[in-house]
Amino acid sequence: MAAIPPGTRQRCELCQVEIQGLVGGLDQVHFSQGQPSTRSKLWARVCQYLRTDEQKGQCINQDPSLRGELKPGDAYVEPPSVDLSNLGG
Repeated sequence: MAAIPPGTRQRCELCQVEIQGLVGGLDQVHFSQGQPSTRSKLWARVCQYLRTDEQKGQCINQDPSLRGELKPGDAYVEPPSVDLSNLGG
């Protein structure tokens, strides 16, 4: 998928996020909730989990050159493990 022209938005028909093209090529992703973010965060939390070629064909965030490298905080953090052995019962 081609880059999004600066000043325009494109909606993904699959997940319904909007990606806004910005000058310099760093697009901004608008999720349904929360602050705008990056294509790499969208990839880490949504796009990488698509299974079928049909789904991947509909996704507007499949081009690695547009999303860039994953950054700390892009993926969900695993919660700490909890030791439940001392609860007794």
